[in-house]
Amino acid sequence: MNPSTDRMLNRVKAIYLYIHRKGTVTTQELVDEFDMTQRTIQRDLNILTYNKLVKSPSRGKWTTTNKKVKVS
Repeated sequence: MNPSTDRMLNRVKAIYLYIHRKGTVTTQELVDEFDMTQRTIQRDLNILTYNKLVKSPSRGKWTTTNKKVKVS
């Protein structure tokens, strides 16, 4: 796998696990926690949303869905 793809997948996984552990987080919390731009965080959240792993109950807040996930 391409190293940049591998890095991106690890980052998306880390974001998912952080949201899952915290319950509900804001986009700004993710920006601060992962020291990335808001655009990068939003792109990763779009990937997670597309795969039905996270949802936004209100603007700028994120929580995980009930979809079963096997984390390796």
